[in-house]
Amino acid sequence: MKNRSLMPLLVSVVLVCLALAADQKPKNSALIEKEFAAWNAHDPDKVASFYTDDVVYEDVAYGMTAHGHAEMRKLAADFFAAVPDLKLEPVNSFVENGHGSVEWVFSGTDAGLYKTGKKFSVRGASLFEVRDGKFLRNKDFYDSATIMRQVGALPEAKPAGSSQ
Repeated sequence: MKNRSLMPLLVSVVLVCLALAADQKPKNSALIEKEFAAWNAHDPDKVASFYTDDVVYEDVAYGMTAHGHAEMRKLAADFFAAVPDLKLEPVNSFVENGHGSVEWVFSGTDAGLYKTGKKFSVRGASLFEVRDGKFLRNKDFYDSATIMRQVGALPEAKPAGSSQ
């Protein structure tokens, strides 16, 4: 009988622990949130401040790589010019032992990518390494063809099995 009387207490303790664990974010998730806020503020200097002096940032979709702060700042400034209303929304992130990933949605209006003036939205993901509270390496992956289709720079994809 003693064990049964402890059961509601144990269940309550487990539920509280699970709720607390679910509410805990990896310590570097704040870094991700602040970095995304800098991108969304369209501030190239602020964006570059989240990266180490020897950063290697690679945008795989467009084949662009930035080495160091000056190139990182320029890459950010170029994206803001190409997509003046650029918005990055983090969806999910994971950080452990200096390595991590973040899923995101990149959206905006094409002013300089293909110069169509049309809106787009694409899902993507980044893999990164963190050193001393800053991003050391970053690789962005997304489907540039999705952007091209949405802005009219590429025809819509034909359904699988379609001969038309």
